[in-house]
Amino acid sequence: MQPANRKPAGKDRKPRTYDPARVRKALVAQVESVADAAHRLPADQRSLPSGLPGWDVHHLLVHIALQIDAVPRTLSGPEARAKAPEVSLSGWVLGNADFAAEQDEETRTEAARWPDGAELIDRAVADLEPVIEAAVSEELLVPRAMGAMRMLDFTLTRLVELVVHSDDLARATGLRVGLDRQALATTVRMLADALAVRAPGGAVEVRVPPFAVVQAVEGPRHTRGTPPNVVETDPLTWIRLATGRTSWAQVRENAQLTASGERADLSGWLPVLR
Repeated sequence: MQPANRKPAGKDRKPRTYDPARVRKALVAQVESVADAAHRLPADQRSLPSGLPGWDVHHLLVHIALQIDAVPRTLSGPEARAKAPEVSLSGWVLGNADFAAEQDEETRTEAARWPDGAELIDRAVADLEPVIEAAVSEELLVPRAMGAMRMLDFTLTRLVELVVHSDDLARATGLRVGLDRQALATTVRMLADALAVRAPGGAVEVRVPPFAVVQAVEGPRHTRGTPPNVVETDPLTWIRLATGRTSWAQVRENAQLTASGERADLSGWLPVLR
């Protein structure tokens, strides 16, 4: 992974690179963490509201299982015919909302079929294990609804889904759901990079220590010294803000974020993942 103290991401910066071995290790760790939490969840808490529109905790568990199972399901299909990736990581983040209705329908259908979300997660984990152990090319192009993606990039999207929904599960139930550090760092960086793509420019420096620094928003570019427009917050607050789990007004009111400078208001650009 790229250290957070490198040159801030922006429109003139090459895409961030990720180490495949560390990505696979982070995926396994986060899968194990959320599976453990699912088994610790008392049955009477499955009907609690998940915090996501129209879903209870059972729906959330089923959706998590579908995200885990997406890797083996994708690899069992045909290789994409595209000669090059059609969808970047930021493209996936910013375009995910276009497929929200389909994901909602799939989740509701599977939730009706499977009364035990933890069991479905176990089945997904069993299907994932041989895939993780196999020597799958990270450059393999796989077909997705948005277009062809590199297998490594698709695996990174699963990390984001698992981190975001692990946090959803923890907030809905009060369970402790561990977040793997590498998975957390990946999610923070991907969401920050997507912001830099959605709001290109160098007027605002967005800091999420210790994982990411990006420059965004059109306007005078900062080159040296203290940036005139700075936004800074912690990793979990950034994830919740970037995915619409909380609002700009809420985090400012709760002092979970600092914003200095006349351009340091990102409310018009968030969330980036819906």
